[in-house]
Amino acid sequence: MDFSPLFYSLFSFWSFIPIFIVVAIFKSAWFKGLFGEFIINLFAKWKLDKEVYHLIKNVTLPTEDGTTQIDHIIVSVYGVFVVETKNLRGWIFGSDKQKMWTQQIYKHKNKFQNPLHQNYKHCKTLQSLLSLEDNQIHSVIVFIGESTFKTEIPDNVTCGMDYIRYILSKTDEVLNPLQVMDITRAIEAGRLTPSFKTNRQHVRHVQRIITNKENQHLCPKCGSEMILRETKKGVNAGKQFWGCSEFPKCRLMLPVSQEII
Repeated sequence: MDFSPLFYSLFSFWSFIPIFIVVAIFKSAWFKGLFGEFIINLFAKWKLDKEVYHLIKNVTLPTEDGTTQIDHIIVSVYGVFVVETKNLRGWIFGSDKQKMWTQQIYKHKNKFQNPLHQNYKHCKTLQSLLSLEDNQIHSVIVFIGESTFKTEIPDNVTCGMDYIRYILSKTDEVLNPLQVMDITRAIEAGRLTPSFKTNRQHVRHVQRIITNKENQHLCPKCGSEMILRETKKGVNAGKQFWGCSEFPKCRLMLPVSQEII
């Protein structure tokens, strides 16, 4: 009996498995983050003078409640630039005040943490470590991917190579060369040793934060946290309702009986 057709079929099936694995890796959040950081590194090395701008990558710093991980820190006489990367595609909706931003791809919508708020913690951690003034540290957000901003955004939220333009727009010298050297050394000394263990610890810390946020009720209108309030007067006095924490800027109110995602 000729088993060659069977062996050929099995061989053909198994030969596709490596392709499936590669495709899965390319689509993973891990690879997208890694690729985004690679692009930022490439742009920085290509467009920024190495003698003036000192790039430090993938910095994990200890905090009171765990760790904070900074994608890129660029130190120069023009200040310390703290760069947060987002590898997202589609339409992006958000403002500097909203706690959650929205990514929309066709009819599918996905909420994600306001990167400005996320990077604020990074900046404050560095300020504490380095004793920097507010004018000596700059928050920069970089979106990598085919994304389009559909709402007005601050100048420090950029797409692709545009973050280089923002960095180069800072022309006031706020640090001297000796301070730049000391800051670079302090960051290297204060960071946790880059390793798989360090990364896993940070991932677990982030997962706890995400779980806590998922348990929050978010405003369907602006993405801020909804707070359980109580009517003070009138015919509904004593009754509870969901009110947006951004009141009076956002006046959305919902009955307690309504489910909030």
